[in-house]
Amino acid sequence: MKQDIHPAYQIIEAQCACGNKVEIGSVLPAMSVEICSACHPFFTGKQKLVDTAGRVEKFLKKYGRTLDGK
Repeated sequence: MKQDIHPAYQIIEAQCACGNKVEIGSVLPAMSVEICSACHPFFTGKQKLVDTAGRVEKFLKKYGRTLDGK
């Protein structure tokens, strides 16, 4: 391998939108994510709809349904 061409690998703190912080190794100086294992529906067991611009509500209104499936 060539010397002095690789970025510096360091321990950083990645922060989720929910406020959870995790220490990881990265070449980036800082990292922020939208979803982590503390708030992801697969790990929490809760359904969470990430909706942009009201698309889910618009679809449900159009087809006469609610979020609980009725």
